[in-house]
Amino acid sequence: MYTVASVLLVLTVGLPKISAFPRAYLFWGSSLFVSYEVCLSLSIGYATSSRQAIEVGMVNYLWPAFTILGAIFFNKQRWSWLIVPGFFIAVLGICLVLGGNQGLALEGISRNIQDNPLSYGLAFAGAVIWAAYCTVTTRIAGGKNGITLFFMLTAMALWAKYLDSGEGAMVFSVPALTYLALAAAAMGFGYAAWNVGILHGNVTVLAGASYFIPVFSAALAASLLQAPLSFAFWQGTSLVCVGSILCWLATRRRPPKVASA
Repeated sequence: MYTVASVLLVLTVGLPKISAFPRAYLFWGSSLFVSYEVCLSLSIGYATSSRQAIEVGMVNYLWPAFTILGAIFFNKQRWSWLIVPGFFIAVLGICLVLGGNQGLALEGISRNIQDNPLSYGLAFAGAVIWAAYCTVTTRIAGGKNGITLFFMLTAMALWAKYLDSGEGAMVFSVPALTYLALAAAAMGFGYAAWNVGILHGNVTVLAGASYFIPVFSAALAASLLQAPLSFAFWQGTSLVCVGSILCWLATRRRPPKVASA
Protein backbone atom coordinates (compact mmCIF):
# COMPACT_ATOMS: atom_id res chain seq x y z
CA MET A 1 0.00 0.00 0.00
CA TYR A 2 2.79 2.43 0.85
CA THR A 3 4.46 1.67 -2.48
CA VAL A 4 1.28 2.51 -4.40
CA ALA A 5 0.75 5.62 -2.29
CA SER A 6 4.34 6.71 -2.99
CA VAL A 7 3.79 6.38 -6.74
CA LEU A 8 0.56 8.38 -6.55
CA LEU A 9 2.26 11.12 -4.55
CA VAL A 10 5.15 11.30 -7.02
CA LEU A 11 2.67 11.66 -9.90
CA THR A 12 0.62 14.36 -8.16
CA VAL A 13 2.88 16.16 -5.69
CA GLY A 14 6.12 15.49 -7.52
CA LEU A 15 9.53 14.13 -6.55
CA PRO A 16 10.87 15.55 -3.30
CA LYS A 17 13.69 18.10 -3.56
CA ILE A 18 15.82 16.71 -0.76
CA SER A 19 18.46 19.44 -1.07
CA ALA A 20 15.82 22.04 -0.18
CA PHE A 21 14.89 20.37 3.12
CA PRO A 22 16.44 21.55 6.39
CA ARG A 23 18.76 18.82 7.65
CA ALA A 24 17.03 18.57 11.00
CA TYR A 25 13.66 18.08 9.29
CA LEU A 26 15.14 15.56 6.88
CA PHE A 27 16.49 13.46 9.74
CA TRP A 28 13.85 13.81 12.45
CA GLY A 29 10.87 14.05 10.14
CA SER A 30 11.74 10.92 8.19
CA SER A 31 12.83 8.98 11.30
CA LEU A 32 9.66 9.75 13.26
CA PHE A 33 7.30 9.23 10.31
CA VAL A 34 8.78 5.89 9.27
CA SER A 35 8.98 4.70 12.89
CA TYR A 36 5.32 5.55 13.44
CA GLU A 37 4.10 3.82 10.30
CA VAL A 38 6.15 0.71 11.06
CA CYS A 39 4.83 0.60 14.64
CA LEU A 40 1.24 1.04 13.50
CA SER A 41 1.47 -1.53 10.70
CA LEU A 42 3.16 -4.16 12.85
CA SER A 43 0.91 -3.57 15.86
CA ILE A 44 -2.14 -4.38 13.74
CA GLY A 45 -0.34 -7.13 11.85
CA TYR A 46 0.66 -8.89 15.08
CA ALA A 47 -2.89 -8.78 16.48
CA THR A 48 -4.22 -12.30 17.03
CA SER A 49 -7.92 -11.54 16.54
CA SER A 50 -10.24 -8.99 14.95
CA ARG A 51 -11.19 -7.58 18.33
CA GLN A 52 -7.55 -7.22 19.34
CA ALA A 53 -6.80 -5.38 16.10
CA ILE A 54 -9.56 -2.88 16.93
CA GLU A 55 -8.28 -2.48 20.51
CA VAL A 56 -4.74 -1.91 19.23
CA GLY A 57 -6.08 0.80 16.93
CA MET A 58 -7.80 2.45 19.88
CA VAL A 59 -4.57 2.51 21.90
CA ASN A 60 -2.96 4.32 19.00
CA TYR A 61 -5.67 7.00 19.24
CA LEU A 62 -4.02 8.41 22.33
CA TRP A 63 -1.97 10.51 19.90
CA PRO A 64 -4.31 13.58 19.84
CA ALA A 65 -3.92 14.02 23.61
CA PHE A 66 -0.16 13.43 23.39
CA THR A 67 0.09 15.89 20.49
CA ILE A 68 -1.63 18.62 22.47
CA LEU A 69 0.64 17.93 25.46
CA GLY A 70 3.67 18.15 23.17
CA ALA A 71 2.47 21.47 21.77
CA ILE A 72 2.13 22.80 25.32
CA PHE A 73 5.52 21.67 26.58
CA PHE A 74 7.64 22.19 23.45
CA ASN A 75 5.82 24.74 21.29
CA LYS A 76 4.72 26.99 24.17
CA GLN A 77 1.04 26.56 23.32
CA ARG A 78 -1.25 28.45 25.70
CA TRP A 79 -3.25 26.16 27.95
CA SER A 80 -5.51 25.93 30.96
CA TRP A 81 -5.80 23.37 33.75
CA LEU A 82 -8.59 21.69 31.80
CA ILE A 83 -5.78 19.75 30.13
CA VAL A 84 -5.34 17.63 33.29
CA PRO A 85 -8.81 16.03 33.43
CA GLY A 86 -8.84 15.81 29.64
CA PHE A 87 -5.66 13.75 29.49
CA PHE A 88 -6.62 11.43 32.32
CA ILE A 89 -10.12 10.88 30.92
CA ALA A 90 -8.56 9.84 27.59
CA VAL A 91 -6.23 7.41 29.39
CA LEU A 92 -9.19 6.10 31.43
CA GLY A 93 -11.01 5.43 28.17
CA ILE A 94 -8.10 3.37 26.86
CA CYS A 95 -8.08 1.37 30.11
CA LEU A 96 -11.78 0.61 29.61
CA VAL A 97 -11.08 -0.54 26.07
CA LEU A 98 -8.24 -2.80 27.22
CA GLY A 99 -10.36 -4.22 30.04
CA GLY A 100 -12.66 -5.96 27.58
CA ASN A 101 -15.90 -7.21 29.10
CA GLN A 102 -14.53 -6.65 32.63
CA GLY A 103 -14.19 -2.88 32.18
CA LEU A 104 -11.75 -1.24 34.57
CA ALA A 105 -10.75 -4.44 36.36
CA LEU A 106 -6.95 -4.31 36.60
CA GLU A 107 -6.73 -8.09 36.31
CA GLY A 108 -8.61 -8.05 33.01
CA ILE A 109 -6.49 -5.19 31.64
CA SER A 110 -3.27 -6.92 32.65
CA ARG A 111 -4.39 -10.24 31.17
CA ASN A 112 -5.38 -8.57 27.91
CA ILE A 113 -2.03 -6.79 27.53
CA GLN A 114 -0.03 -9.88 28.52
CA ASP A 115 -1.82 -11.84 25.81
CA ASN A 116 -0.01 -9.75 23.18
CA PRO A 117 2.32 -7.18 24.79
CA LEU A 118 4.22 -6.55 21.55
CA SER A 119 1.15 -5.48 19.61
CA TYR A 120 -0.18 -3.18 22.35
CA GLY A 121 3.31 -1.83 23.06
CA LEU A 122 3.87 -0.95 19.41
CA ALA A 123 0.50 0.82 19.26
CA PHE A 124 1.32 2.90 22.34
CA ALA A 125 4.79 3.70 21.03
CA GLY A 126 3.22 4.75 17.75
CA ALA A 127 0.91 7.18 19.54
CA VAL A 128 3.88 8.82 21.27
CA ILE A 129 5.97 8.90 18.08
CA TRP A 130 3.20 10.46 15.97
CA ALA A 131 2.63 13.13 18.60
CA ALA A 132 6.36 13.86 18.51
CA TYR A 133 6.28 14.04 14.71
CA CYS A 134 3.41 16.56 14.72
CA THR A 135 5.12 18.64 17.41
CA VAL A 136 8.68 18.59 16.06
CA THR A 137 8.06 19.06 12.34
CA THR A 138 6.05 22.20 13.00
CA ARG A 139 9.21 23.82 14.33
CA ILE A 140 11.94 22.47 12.06
CA ALA A 141 10.32 21.89 8.64
CA GLY A 142 10.81 25.44 7.44
CA GLY A 143 7.56 25.19 5.49
CA LYS A 144 8.78 22.17 3.49
CA ASN A 145 6.57 19.11 2.98
CA GLY A 146 8.48 15.83 2.78
CA ILE A 147 5.49 13.51 2.73
CA THR A 148 6.46 11.90 -0.61
CA LEU A 149 9.96 11.09 0.64
CA PHE A 150 8.59 9.80 3.95
CA PHE A 151 6.19 7.43 2.18
CA MET A 152 8.98 6.14 -0.05
CA LEU A 153 11.18 5.44 2.98
CA THR A 154 8.28 3.74 4.79
CA ALA A 155 7.64 1.50 1.78
CA MET A 156 11.31 0.51 1.71
CA ALA A 157 11.31 -0.29 5.44
CA LEU A 158 8.19 -2.45 5.23
CA TRP A 159 9.43 -4.27 2.11
CA ALA A 160 12.67 -5.03 3.96
CA LYS A 161 10.65 -6.40 6.89
CA TYR A 162 8.52 -8.52 4.54
CA LEU A 163 11.51 -9.97 2.69
CA ASP A 164 13.29 -10.71 5.96
CA SER A 165 10.25 -12.48 7.41
CA GLY A 166 10.35 -15.26 4.81
CA GLU A 167 6.59 -15.19 4.26
CA GLY A 168 5.05 -16.72 1.15
CA ALA A 169 4.43 -14.94 -2.11
CA MET A 170 1.57 -12.44 -2.27
CA VAL A 171 -1.58 -13.35 -4.18
CA PHE A 172 -3.27 -10.57 -6.13
CA SER A 173 -6.69 -10.28 -7.76
CA VAL A 174 -8.53 -7.52 -9.57
CA PRO A 175 -10.80 -6.67 -6.59
CA ALA A 176 -7.80 -6.72 -4.24
CA LEU A 177 -5.81 -4.41 -6.50
CA THR A 178 -8.79 -2.05 -6.78
CA TYR A 179 -9.18 -1.85 -3.00
CA LEU A 180 -5.42 -1.42 -2.66
CA ALA A 181 -5.35 1.52 -5.08
CA LEU A 182 -8.31 3.24 -3.41
CA ALA A 183 -6.90 2.73 0.10
CA ALA A 184 -3.45 3.90 -0.97
CA ALA A 185 -4.89 7.04 -2.59
CA ALA A 186 -6.95 7.86 0.50
CA MET A 187 -4.01 7.28 2.83
CA GLY A 188 -1.43 9.11 0.71
CA PHE A 189 -3.51 12.22 0.02
CA GLY A 190 -4.83 12.20 3.58
CA TYR A 191 -1.32 12.30 5.01
CA ALA A 192 -0.33 14.94 2.47
CA ALA A 193 -3.22 17.16 3.60
CA TRP A 194 -2.37 16.52 7.26
CA ASN A 195 1.24 17.54 6.66
CA VAL A 196 0.10 20.81 5.10
CA GLY A 197 -2.10 21.37 8.13
CA ILE A 198 0.61 20.87 10.74
CA LEU A 199 3.09 22.99 8.76
CA HIS A 200 0.81 25.94 8.07
CA GLY A 201 -2.05 25.56 10.54
CA ASN A 202 -2.68 25.09 14.26
CA VAL A 203 -1.53 21.68 15.50
CA THR A 204 -3.79 21.67 18.55
CA VAL A 205 -6.85 22.49 16.44
CA LEU A 206 -6.01 19.64 14.05
CA ALA A 207 -5.49 17.21 16.93
CA GLY A 208 -8.69 18.34 18.59
CA ALA A 209 -10.63 17.99 15.35
CA SER A 210 -9.66 14.30 15.35
CA TYR A 211 -11.55 13.45 18.52
CA PHE A 212 -14.41 11.66 16.77
CA ILE A 213 -12.11 9.46 14.67
CA PRO A 214 -11.96 6.65 17.29
CA VAL A 215 -15.76 6.23 17.22
CA PHE A 216 -16.00 6.12 13.43
CA SER A 217 -12.91 3.93 13.12
CA ALA A 218 -14.08 1.41 15.72
CA ALA A 219 -17.59 1.24 14.27
CA LEU A 220 -16.29 0.72 10.72
CA ALA A 221 -13.74 -1.88 11.82
CA ALA A 222 -16.32 -3.77 13.89
CA SER A 223 -18.64 -3.86 10.88
CA LEU A 224 -16.00 -4.96 8.37
CA LEU A 225 -14.35 -7.51 10.67
CA GLN A 226 -17.66 -8.70 12.18
CA ALA A 227 -16.19 -8.37 15.66
CA PRO A 228 -18.75 -7.84 18.44
CA LEU A 229 -17.66 -5.13 20.90
CA SER A 230 -18.75 -4.82 24.52
CA PHE A 231 -20.54 -1.89 26.11
CA ALA A 232 -17.36 -1.18 28.10
CA PHE A 233 -15.47 -0.81 24.82
CA TRP A 234 -17.86 1.86 23.58
CA GLN A 235 -17.73 3.59 26.96
CA GLY A 236 -13.95 3.69 26.65
CA THR A 237 -14.13 4.98 23.08
CA SER A 238 -16.47 7.76 24.20
CA LEU A 239 -14.12 8.72 27.04
CA VAL A 240 -11.19 8.95 24.61
CA CYS A 241 -13.25 11.41 22.55
CA VAL A 242 -14.31 13.41 25.62
CA GLY A 243 -10.73 13.56 26.90
CA SER A 244 -9.46 14.79 23.53
CA ILE A 245 -12.17 17.45 23.42
CA LEU A 246 -11.18 18.71 26.88
CA CYS A 247 -7.52 18.78 25.84
CA TRP A 248 -8.46 20.84 22.81
CA LEU A 249 -10.61 23.23 24.85
CA ALA A 250 -7.68 23.69 27.24
CA THR A 251 -5.58 25.10 24.42
CA ARG A 252 -8.13 27.38 22.78
CA ARG A 253 -7.02 30.96 22.66
CA ARG A 254 -9.32 33.26 24.51
CA PRO A 255 -10.37 36.46 22.76
CA PRO A 256 -8.77 39.60 24.26
CA LYS A 257 -10.87 41.45 26.80
CA VAL A 258 -12.25 44.79 25.66
CA ALA A 259 -12.10 47.50 28.26
CA SER A 260 -15.49 48.94 29.07
CA ALA A 261 -16.06 52.64 28.62
